[in-house]
Amino acid sequence: MNDMLHLVEPVIPALRRYARALVRNRATADDLVQDCLERAVRHWHARREGDPRPWLFTILHNLAVNQFRRSARRGKHIAIDEANEDDFGQDAVQEQKLIYQDVLDKLARLPEDQRAVLLLVAVEDLSYADTARVLDIPIGTVMSRLSRAREKLQQEIEGTADGAPKNVVQLRSMK
Repeated sequence: MNDMLHLVEPVIPALRRYARALVRNRATADDLVQDCLERAVRHWHARREGDPRPWLFTILHNLAVNQFRRSARRGKHIAIDEANEDDFGQDAVQEQKLIYQDVLDKLARLPEDQRAVLLLVAVEDLSYADTARVLDIPIGTVMSRLSRAREKLQQEIEGTADGAPKNVVQLRSMK
């Protein structure tokens, strides 16, 4: 127990700084650090030998991510005494759904090889190297396909995919 205290105590200020940077609330950050330390004490036997600092930061980070996910599912907490009518209303989501569907339609127009690279890198957050392994292509090919896919998708969204803006009428000159 003494060695644990000796190893963990100097890390606590850094954990608090990191927690405050993550959650931007002093009380919540302190609660997060306390939960982290509680979990570290409970699982001290399961840690790897050596510097416990990375292990403690991993615990803290994972607790923060779990807290963010929980709060995203639950929504914003407002005390009933502090609430007004605007806090209970929600904006209509039809426009966002239309925009979302429009982007999906434009994404479907991309060539299959470009679409696959764009989805793996941008949506699935794979690295270029991992994407290259998944698709069994060189990393340079991943980068060029991604560049072309992003450019083509941007043109589709802006309405300039065929070279001219879609919302501009071309006039003929009369002599």
